[in-house]
Amino acid sequence: MMRRLRAIALALAFAGAPFAAGAQEGAQAPVVRSAILTVETERLFAESAFGMRVEREIEEAGQALASENREIEAELTAEEQRLTEQRASMDPAAFRAAADAFDVRVQELRQQQDAKARALSQRTEQARRRFLSAVQPVLADIMREAGAAVILERRAVLVSLDATDITGLAIERIDAAIGDGSDLEPLDDE
Repeated sequence: MMRRLRAIALALAFAGAPFAAGAQEGAQAPVVRSAILTVETERLFAESAFGMRVEREIEEAGQALASENREIEAELTAEEQRLTEQRASMDPAAFRAAADAFDVRVQELRQQQDAKARALSQRTEQARRRFLSAVQPVLADIMREAGAAVILERRAVLVSLDATDITGLAIERIDAAIGDGSDLEPLDDE
């Protein structure tokens, strides 16, 4: 029984040891000492001030696009209804020309709206690339503090201790370093 208690006490002492080393380095949250760290990049983006701002902006733009699509749909439905009502009083050739022109307009509008949706999707990807570029120095600092050689995506790791996951710490430091990122310079490909 005594042996078991000593083993548990030693395990608890060693479990806390990595944090103690990081805590001595400065006033910021401690970093575990480990050659390998893990991070959840999806959470890193989604829970950072930068990611939340981007998500809000994309959501607003998506809602505006959806509203615009509904307005266009209503206009086209009304136009189609008028065209259908006029059919009986129109010359067949004139009706065919009007119907063809309507179809061309519908196709053009669909292409325009699809292009806007693609641009919105690309905007999200550009923001993610900008974010990952901007957070590299913060992650590098955490690596140095931990004595780490690598940071791995947590989803790609089969088994790891929660202590090696720096996602929460990284979010705090990223928010302190870049805030919501609204004043960052765009990447070259934007």
